[in-house]
Amino acid sequence: MATPAFEEIADTFAFLDEWEDRYRHVIELGKALPPMPEAVKVPATKVLGCASQVWILPRIEGQGPGARFDFQGDSDAMIVRGLVAVLHALYAGLSVAEVGRVDAAAEFARLGLDQHLSAQRSNGLRAMIKRIRETAAEVAA
Repeated sequence: MATPAFEEIADTFAFLDEWEDRYRHVIELGKALPPMPEAVKVPATKVLGCASQVWILPRIEGQGPGARFDFQGDSDAMIVRGLVAVLHALYAGLSVAEVGRVDAAAEFARLGLDQHLSAQRSNGLRAMIKRIRETAAEVAA
C-alpha cells in the first residue's frame, strides 16, 4: 500500500541507474520540503535515535481510525531531510489506521535505500518510522 507520491519516487528511482543519482534525487526531495518553523523544533518534536537532528510534527485531521495523517518534518542533514521527504510521500494522506499497515522496510527496499544507508542512518530512519507509527496508533485508538 503506497501513496501516489511514493509511487512517483519509486518510478523515478527505477530510471536512475547510479546510486549517486539516487542520492542526489533524495537530497532534491529534501530541498523541496517546506521549511519547518524554528518555533516547533522543540524537544517534543525531536526524534531520538537519529545521529543528526530530526524533527517530526504530526498534523492529524479528524479522530479515530479514519483520521487523516500528515506531518511536517525537517533535519539539519541534507540526506536525512530527503529521507523525511520520502517518509512524507509514504505516509501523508493515509488514515491513521492505514499508517500502521504500511511496511516501510519493504517500501524502502523497493527503492534499494535499505542497502545503501549507513548503519547510523538506518537506525535513524527506523526511529522516524517508529515515531510516525506510534503517533498514528495513539490517534487510531
